[in-house]
Amino acid sequence: MVRRDSSPEESAVLCLDKPAKKWYAKDVYKKIFLVLLINIFLTTVLAFPAQADGSQKLGIHILNTTELALAKKLITVDQPDQWQYVTIPFTLDDLGRLDEWQDFFNQAKDQKVIPIVRLATRFENGSWQIPTRKDSVALISALSGMEWPTPERRIIVFNEVNHAKEWGGKIDPVGYANMLAFVSDWARSENKNYLVLPAAMDLAALSGPSTVEAFAYLDAMYQSDPEVFAAVDGWNSHSYPNPGFSASPRRAGKNSLQGFKYELAWIKQKTEKDFQVYITETGWEDNRSTGTRLADYYTYALENIWSDPQVVAVTPFVLKGTPGPFADFSFLTAQDQPTRQYLALRSAIQKVSNKLRLLSDASRDRAPRF
Repeated sequence: MVRRDSSPEESAVLCLDKPAKKWYAKDVYKKIFLVLLINIFLTTVLAFPAQADGSQKLGIHILNTTELALAKKLITVDQPDQWQYVTIPFTLDDLGRLDEWQDFFNQAKDQKVIPIVRLATRFENGSWQIPTRKDSVALISALSGMEWPTPERRIIVFNEVNHAKEWGGKIDPVGYANMLAFVSDWARSENKNYLVLPAAMDLAALSGPSTVEAFAYLDAMYQSDPEVFAAVDGWNSHSYPNPGFSASPRRAGKNSLQGFKYELAWIKQKTEKDFQVYITETGWEDNRSTGTRLADYYTYALENIWSDPQVVAVTPFVLKGTPGPFADFSFLTAQDQPTRQYLALRSAIQKVSNKLRLLSDASRDRAPRF
């Protein structure tokens, strides 16, 4: 018997004999399973889909406020309305350029860019100077006085402090731990919704006169204050493909592209916290070993490493590093022309984007209809 309120499709199913109904049910379940599988792939396996907050993981690391439009052009393929991340340093010298910074934040809002602002002092006598409490308060107060493009204000408390040249020419994990706690407390006292990230470690550094192995440094911080990591809201990682910024993305190890996994495991063991991670520096040096492989390397990273669900953002270093020591990492020349890095990353983005589009189309085409 067919119900009077049945649709034509439902009526046809109800009229089938038992073997036919069984076959039909199996076919429907197969389609449902396939659609679910594709959706899981789209949302967890690739680094490109929008996250829960509507943002996209892939961004870029820039050095100047004037580079925002160039940054957005590099990392956007066909979703210009999606929010993307940019990491940028904010130094003591920038305290005299607050109008430029407010313009930067205004442009970031217009262009849907989420800034991750790294606090910095001044480079003098061969090293970045150790921040005083007065320096830190001045930096935080200046950032608090500006309108940001996002409700959360993401800040990084200085940089690679397991290098002496990043901390006044000396290694001082206890001093950095104290400063991290102070900056975090001060930022929270501003009631501006700061999200505090620690300085990333150089995961390839060895212990010696001017550097300390990353986990030895972190352990020294922890031993000095077991509560120090309660001061942060997420993790910050510089997971480069070492050795030599030239290794395959398939290589594992704490100094590899997957170094962040070792950091997250360490911090969980110490604190039982499952932090999300911001990879604010990463990428390959363009050299004889990597040059022709860059596009494949970036594609693999997007699909298999940076797609990790604990990764919030990935900002490869650096958009414009020429002229200077970062020229082989740079995505643009001094004249804003694309480098081989730029073309490789764009190719990888396009390939992953096309794959997403095809999978999305397949998901719609194979959706069961009842």
